[in-house]
Amino acid sequence: MNQIDYQAIGERLRAFRIGRQLNADQVADKLGISRAAVYRLELGKIVKLDTLERLADLLKVSLTSLLGSDTEYFDNALGYFERMRQLEARSSSVISYFDPFSYLLTTPEYSALFQTMLHEARPQGFSPAQEAMESQILSILDERKSTFFREKFQVRSIVSLRQIERYLHIGLVGRLDLPPSVRMERALLARKEIENLISIVETNSDHPGIYLIDEALPSATFQIFEQKTTSYVAVSPYRLGELPNLHVGIASVTSSAQAVDMYKNMSSDLLSRACSGREATKKLQHLLAKL
Repeated sequence: MNQIDYQAIGERLRAFRIGRQLNADQVADKLGISRAAVYRLELGKIVKLDTLERLADLLKVSLTSLLGSDTEYFDNALGYFERMRQLEARSSSVISYFDPFSYLLTTPEYSALFQTMLHEARPQGFSPAQEAMESQILSILDERKSTFFREKFQVRSIVSLRQIERYLHIGLVGRLDLPPSVRMERALLARKEIENLISIVETNSDHPGIYLIDEALPSATFQIFEQKTTSYVAVSPYRLGELPNLHVGIASVTSSAQAVDMYKNMSSDLLSRACSGREATKKLQHLLAKL
């Protein structure tokens, strides 16, 4: 029988709690325990199964998901991105695919621009709770971004050239019905992000390793996290590029051997057909030159 990973249980608990926009005091009050007890649980100091059952009910997740014996599902991006931060912290290597490419590879100016795009994309009836969630998500993303290039784990990032081309055509917008002058400005800002990506490819050959493939890839993104005793696959519908989406979709995290093997095999196939280094730089520069 596998040894129970109490630290991982505590991490899942924290991710689900953050996803429900609850602080430790609110959880403690609802369960009739102390705030210190909540923090102990999140540190992996699990005591009673009954407490976990009540936590699962409060956080609207299954007990098996909380324990890690079933797929973890996230119906909001906040909990999901907190879970990504946790998994990265314990990983020795990561294979990732984002559409069009990872938020962590964007310029320092992108965060403010992304907030503008999110504002443009807001539907009618957008609530204060959703606005607060966006702010918390951006904090998590920017925290991850600030330490990314100092991390020691290996990263192989798969990037689709065709999705980069679409990114350049559309520009960095939250919706398409913006004035022509704004669309033109945002198209130029998209070019700046690709120029920055080229610079990363040229100066950071090993971390991250960027692999460019000239194919259209799925809209759902994924990451494979390799850890000391297990591996995880995370799949997300959330978009952090043009026409962003942080509020609709179900993300998942699983350590299922079958799922991990399938994604590893797919990634190996994609990486075998991809280019990197100078060849990737040339293709990106050629794309910029023709648009």
